[in-house]
Amino acid sequence: MDESLPRLEILPVANMVVHEWHDEQRTPPLIARFRQSGVCRNPPIVTSLQDSSQRYMVLDGANRITAFRQMGIPHSVVQVVGADDAGLKLYNWNHVIWGWDSSELFSTLAQLSDINLVRSEGGMPDLVRESGLAMMQTAQGDLYTICTSVEAFEQRVGILNTIVDSYKDQAKLDRTNEWSVVRLKAIYPDLCGLVIFPHFEIHQVLSLVAKGCLLPAGITRFMISPRVLHLNYPIDEMAAEKTLEEKNATLQRFIQERIAEKGVRYYAEATYLFDE
Repeated sequence: MDESLPRLEILPVANMVVHEWHDEQRTPPLIARFRQSGVCRNPPIVTSLQDSSQRYMVLDGANRITAFRQMGIPHSVVQVVGADDAGLKLYNWNHVIWGWDSSELFSTLAQLSDINLVRSEGGMPDLVRESGLAMMQTAQGDLYTICTSVEAFEQRVGILNTIVDSYKDQAKLDRTNEWSVVRLKAIYPDLCGLVIFPHFEIHQVLSLVAKGCLLPAGITRFMISPRVLHLNYPIDEMAAEKTLEEKNATLQRFIQERIAEKGVRYYAEATYLFDE
């Protein structure tokens, strides 16, 4: 394989572990699209857990991996990156909550065990060393730090899951990189509030996943450069009754054929796609 290209492999689906709780509602439509198209358009992106378990953490594509698992497909084409690759960055999403009453969000959070809401003037708390877990801003602009006396890191992540679970089925939510409700009000007339999450380091997420601890859905944002898009690899090849070595050999032939046909293009500049 051309060493200048991203690393593509066929790996066992059973060895893939997600780092966030999965939204099961997204799986059936995705399975239907896979069956209609017959291809894996964009390969999931994974990195090794580096714990001698031969497992890989899914950075992007957890819904695709979950769909393949439910379809009984034993292997998936993936892009493999190293946890220390210069092109791998981890950011966080925040949750904009809408379609619910703002006072209901506040009272629901206030009633959760092991946390309390403290009026704040701003400044993101440190997830590891301080009492603050996250922040919540009401639709009226009032800002609160969600605090806990719990110190153990895994337990603090568990409380973050409890926080998200308290509103994800009661209200509608979207991921956002906004840190204030000011601009969100124009987009969401029935805005309820904004939950602001702390930054995680990649090694923290890897450690959590290795221990079987998952983050809340929709709070991590992995940025990978370069990444492979529009591979359109046949799902039949991933499902075929062949050895893993045979499947990887087929994948490499597929890649070389695409290169020979000048079907691989690299965009160095920031790119917008209008066919997604």
